[in-house]
Amino acid sequence: MRRPVFSNLLLASGLLALTQLVTPTDAAAEARLALVIGQSAYRTVPELPNAANDAKGMTELLGSAGFTVTTAANLAQTEMRAAISDFAGKVSASGPDTVALVFYAGHGLQIDGENYLVPVDLDPKREADIPLQGVRLNDMLNTLGALPTRARIFMLDACRNNPFPALSGAGHGLAIVDTKAGAPGTFISYSTSPGAEAEDGNGLDSPYTTAVLTVAKQPNLPIEEMFKRIRVAVAQSTDGRQIPWESSSLTTDFRFFGESGGSTPAIPGASAMALAGGTRSVADWRKTLQGKPAMVAYELVITEDTVEAYQAYIELYAQDTRTPRLRTVLERRRQMLAWERATAINTRASFEAYLANWDNSDLAATARRLLLRVQNRNYTVPLAAAATPVAVAMAPTCPCSTPATPATPVPPVIKKRVEETPPKRKVVETPPKRRPPSEQVVYERAPPPDRGPPPEAVMQGIGIGVGIGLGMGMGGRGGDHNSGGYRRY
Repeated sequence: MRRPVFSNLLLASGLLALTQLVTPTDAAAEARLALVIGQSAYRTVPELPNAANDAKGMTELLGSAGFTVTTAANLAQTEMRAAISDFAGKVSASGPDTVALVFYAGHGLQIDGENYLVPVDLDPKREADIPLQGVRLNDMLNTLGALPTRARIFMLDACRNNPFPALSGAGHGLAIVDTKAGAPGTFISYSTSPGAEAEDGNGLDSPYTTAVLTVAKQPNLPIEEMFKRIRVAVAQSTDGRQIPWESSSLTTDFRFFGESGGSTPAIPGASAMALAGGTRSVADWRKTLQGKPAMVAYELVITEDTVEAYQAYIELYAQDTRTPRLRTVLERRRQMLAWERATAINTRASFEAYLANWDNSDLAATARRLLLRVQNRNYTVPLAAAATPVAVAMAPTCPCSTPATPATPVPPVIKKRVEETPPKRKVVETPPKRRPPSEQVVYERAPPPDRGPPPEAVMQGIGIGVGIGLGMGMGGRGGDHNSGGYRRY
């Protein structure tokens, strides 16, 4: 009786162990931490009722996906900074196998090419107040990017319209953030394209969060594929007015529901899917779209969200009703890419190049202000040569940009200083050897002139006169010999 029972116990234990090996859980594979911020009750502008609902829905979703969630609502500036700092401390203590996620619903602004999250107590009187009263997005990205983690995910439903009248010169939407420029292992998602404004929605949640809550529940869906489907869903629900955007530098695979392997590579090319570079040319996209129904082609290019895909669609489906909207999206994307380059280079030439193509855009006023700022930099260049060298330094580094007339050289001032006070030249001009010998006695023992000096005295006088007179600047009457007597010998 005991043997069958024991055998059954062993069989059950083996099956349990095998099941655990075959279907590992997400909790065993990685630690998951999330910070959810919902900014709804703004104090100086109308409330965002959907932001609170978005935060609540995302808290429930992330909790069911295995995240330990910290939820914070209606944060002032100091509170928001403290919440981010506390979350970073939890991520750091959790270890390098942690997936850290931040979801933000509320207002966001771009000022001078920088993106800011908006605390509920923000009350700006001018654009210059935003860096003092807001929370810079890059500060949050850098704080978490400095920690050893498996992945960092940022979801920003923050591209709503600018509600602050004092910020009439601020650009629409958010500026591009290229995750490849920071620490690897980062994924960032905007609720709409850079430079565009997202809708708050007519339901309980925004169109972006509504799509996330639906699509993310699909099992075994890699995060890149998940957000491609979210992009299509949002575009459909808003009739193409809102198209979410992503940038990724993930190095591992991640799924909200299902197995996430820490060593599994991410989808090839995912790190560049949101930028214009891409791996497929316009010609490649024309071949892919050729002959397809317009709706099918439209969903394909929305899924990939690249300049090349949009360009190919516009060329092939010029008469389609969706083409004018995609043409607007393409023009804005090119403009935002140019703006991202201009602010990254941050020189006179970069802002002049932007204004040459986008002089009437919503960012033109900011470009002129930044252009004036770089022109007023205090360059350490002499005044006499300031004009031409600054112009050359700001021009592209191309042989064709070299000015035809060379700049006036600066060295003459330096040469003049060297010629005025050369310390060595005084020594050379008056060396001791060239001083006339003094009239001191050299031939003290010489016989009277009528008898003439004996030969040994003459040789001794030469030795003493030359040695002492020339070597030491002394010589008595030997100087008379130096003026003529030595030459006879």
